[in-house]
Amino acid sequence: MAAIAPAKYAARQGTVGTYVISTRYVDGEPWRTVLIDSSQSQSNRVEQALMQQIIDGNPVLSRIPRIRVTYKQGDQVEQYTDLDLPHRAFDAHIRAGLVAGTTKPVTEADDYRAARNSSPANAWGLLNLSPASLVFGSWDSTRKTHQGRWAAALTGETVGVLTDQNLAPTETGKGGARVDPVGMSVQLSKKAVAEIAARQKDELSESTYESFLKGGQASVLGFGGIPPTLGQLGLVSCRQITRSRVLSFATLRQIRFGKGAAGDAALRSVLAAIALNGIARADAELFLRAHCHLVEAGPSVTEVDRRHGQVEAVSLPEPEEADSLLAAALDHAAQVAELDWHGQVFEVDGDPAILAGSVDDSGE
Repeated sequence: MAAIAPAKYAARQGTVGTYVISTRYVDGEPWRTVLIDSSQSQSNRVEQALMQQIIDGNPVLSRIPRIRVTYKQGDQVEQYTDLDLPHRAFDAHIRAGLVAGTTKPVTEADDYRAARNSSPANAWGLLNLSPASLVFGSWDSTRKTHQGRWAAALTGETVGVLTDQNLAPTETGKGGARVDPVGMSVQLSKKAVAEIAARQKDELSESTYESFLKGGQASVLGFGGIPPTLGQLGLVSCRQITRSRVLSFATLRQIRFGKGAAGDAALRSVLAAIALNGIARADAELFLRAHCHLVEAGPSVTEVDRRHGQVEAVSLPEPEEADSLLAAALDHAAQVAELDWHGQVFEVDGDPAILAGSVDDSGE
């Protein structure tokens, strides 16, 4: 059986990192398991699937309201939506921006204020600005008062049962090496270091530039070879891998929108239909990361948990069916709850200083 690369996390000590290994009940028995894909990552995959369909012009999903931040710096243009940003409607990139084409801070815009002031008693403002924040969860954590805390209605994770039940999180090792055909070692004079650093200064991160200029080690810029080592976390083998998702109708039932019992129920159905659409599309892709290509062992099993321990088996819709389900939910909500979604986008101009100051030093 091929080994795979689970999700890697920063270690409490050291620099190698670690895997999340824990004991869980699987089929009624305790087993040592490894977390292959976290709940946050699974949500992001659903959001990416939805956003890609919107970009591709899907006529149903394109009706979903969203927030879009546009950064411009010279000829460089970058755009991000609340389906991309980690804190969704309350993300720092949104809060620090200006209403597009104006000098008004986003935090002073009426629509944005209505969204931030939404509560479970009436979330109409947030529903019409960023429904993704209600489906996938969000937290307005930096606000002085009235912080919006929205639990995710859709959660999930992918977990593997370890073949080696005694494996420790950091016991695995992965061989790494690099061959430089010019030379396994490159030695540079101080003059050459200064000249090369000057030529690449605008392209290097600040830490890389300073490290190369002060130390003069060509390896900092990727010159030279690396002999085989076991300095990284290795792959693991699993006897069973399970991807699970939970769409909590109980979470959705905590939210009201000021449209009466029938209207609020119709709006919750829209949010549930968005989640089901994203699941149908995200689950069709089984590539998680390098060295983690999965295949389905059989058809998905979906169950609805009823009261008193009763369980009902159901079938998830295929993407085309999910589009029809969402379209029907939107049309019904328009009739009974005055929902008017036509792909409205709350446009935000990002502060160019943020883009200019961004540095990607995340490493591997």
